[in-house]
Amino acid sequence: MLQTARTQKYLTAACALLLALSLTLCAVADYFNACAEVRTQVLRLHVIANSDSAADQNVKLLVRDALLCSGEALFSGSVTARDATEAITPRLAALEEQANAVLAENGMTYGAAAALVNEYFPTRTYENVTLPAGRYTALKIVLGEGKGQNWWCVMFPPLCLPAAGPKNGDAYAVFSGEGKKAVSPEKGYRVRFKLVELYEEMIEWLRS
Repeated sequence: MLQTARTQKYLTAACALLLALSLTLCAVADYFNACAEVRTQVLRLHVIANSDSAADQNVKLLVRDALLCSGEALFSGSVTARDATEAITPRLAALEEQANAVLAENGMTYGAAAALVNEYFPTRTYENVTLPAGRYTALKIVLGEGKGQNWWCVMFPPLCLPAAGPKNGDAYAVFSGEGKKAVSPEKGYRVRFKLVELYEEMIEWLRS
């Protein structure tokens, strides 16, 4: 009888452990799905300098500011991430010309190349919003030979600002209900952000 009671106790404990593990895995899976959804709701900006010289790095920031100002005008009003991508696609040539104009105004002899790409970005916190690691659609601007340090941020929603526009207080409005939870930099999510980053880094390693 004693052995039976002890066995029953072990089985009960094992079942409770399996249930807790199952619930944890479900919660992690839901969080991963929310992160995947967040990546579809963001348009990033990636500017790569010609070199690491002081002049090239400085003009990189001037190009950044000009493009962010253009983004502010393009994405004003009620805009979704899909709207943002669709709005910027026909403007790629104009944005490239704008970058070239900034380069010329500052005496640079090289040009800029603009493209919409799908790139990997690590986890990054912007004031009250944290974007999980993973692949995002990005406006990529390569200046000259593109051998210098790069600068990247978020063009939509405007999380890079106040570099060139309003604060990011309304950024949460872009994300869905689960997305709002996923981008919240609360302490309870730090472990989950790290899990996502480790997983995404592994995927990138397998792709290389």
